[in-house]
Amino acid sequence: MDYNTVAERLRLLAMEYNSPEYFITDPISIPKHFFLLYKNKEATLQDIEISAVIAAHLAWGRREMIVRDCRRAMDEMQWNPYSYVMKGEYRREDKSLHRTIKWSEFALICERLKGFYSKEKSLESLSPDEIRERIYGKKSDKNAANKKIHMLRRWLVRNDNKVDLGIWKNIPSSGLIIPLDVHVHRSALELEITKRKSADIRTAVEITDFLTKVFPDDPCLGDFALFAYAASRKK
Repeated sequence: MDYNTVAERLRLLAMEYNSPEYFITDPISIPKHFFLLYKNKEATLQDIEISAVIAAHLAWGRREMIVRDCRRAMDEMQWNPYSYVMKGEYRREDKSLHRTIKWSEFALICERLKGFYSKEKSLESLSPDEIRERIYGKKSDKNAANKKIHMLRRWLVRNDNKVDLGIWKNIPSSGLIIPLDVHVHRSALELEITKRKSADIRTAVEITDFLTKVFPDDPCLGDFALFAYAASRKK
């Protein structure tokens, strides 16, 4: 498939699927709840960030199950994430919150968030690798695709008043990297955007570079197109 054919296909899919109606039962609905409250001064920037951190962390598997378990986490927080984090009394059972993710892991993320917010106001200041280490508690890995972190950044940076929230103002959309999940990777391989089989940062950057040609200054608009392409191939 030649470049012009692929590019036109991606533009059409992005135009259709960059729409709130496709993301009602998506994990972004959790931070979006707090974003809407924030616009009415009924929630804080930290509420949005914390809910996004938790939602992104749980975002693997069926979307309905992800959202269900994100809501379980928010119920535990009494839908006041920042107050819950700063209070420091966390649910720590060695029981499942979502699939193999346990409440004890959730508690450790909350602890690290408390430590961060005790000194800083916003996660926007952190690089993807710093979010990986300081918030999610993983070892630094310069080769990791960091799908959930780049998805979190897409949610909080892109600002087109449709799906994403755009509350981080100091990171340009052009600086984002595509969240490389299995569906996006498969779509990119089928469309010959990449030939790389490894789901690592080099593959994510290669796909992003291609999408920058199609969507100048906003490569992650292509995330919607690749998601839609994968969905259409299932039918």
